[in-house]
Amino acid sequence: MTLTIASTFLPHTDPDASVAFYRDSLGFEVRADVGYGDNRWITVGPVDQPGTSIVLEPPYAGPGVTDDERGTVTEMMAKGTFARVILATDNLDATFERVQATGAEVVQEPTEQPYGVRDAAFRDPAGNLIRINEVK
Repeated sequence: MTLTIASTFLPHTDPDASVAFYRDSLGFEVRADVGYGDNRWITVGPVDQPGTSIVLEPPYAGPGVTDDERGTVTEMMAKGTFARVILATDNLDATFERVQATGAEVVQEPTEQPYGVRDAAFRDPAGNLIRINEVK
C-alpha cells in the first residue's frame, strides 16, 4: 500500500497576489481557479508533480468559524504564524535568487541549520511561511 500527499491547504487574502506569487515566484502551475460568491479556491502545484497540489483558500470559508476564531486567524496571519509549507530544491542558491528577484518577502537567506538542513524562507502575500530545504 502506498500513501502519498495529494493536496494541502493554505489561506490566502488576495487571490490575484497569491496566483502571482505561486506561479511567477515559485514557478508552480495554476491547475484550478474556482469561485463561489466572493470567494476563490486556487489549486497550484509543481509542473512535474501533477499529483501534489496546494489549494489556496479563503481563510474563513468554513461554516463553523466563529467571529472570535476569525479574529485569531486574522491576527496570526498578520504575524505570519498561522500556516506554513516546506518545499524542497536541489539548488537552494539558484532557487533563492530566482524567488528573491521577483520581490518576494525574504524571511531568511540560505542558512545551514544546526539540525542538519540548509534552507531559506519567504512569506507569501497572505503571510504564510514558505521554507525551502535543499535536498541533495
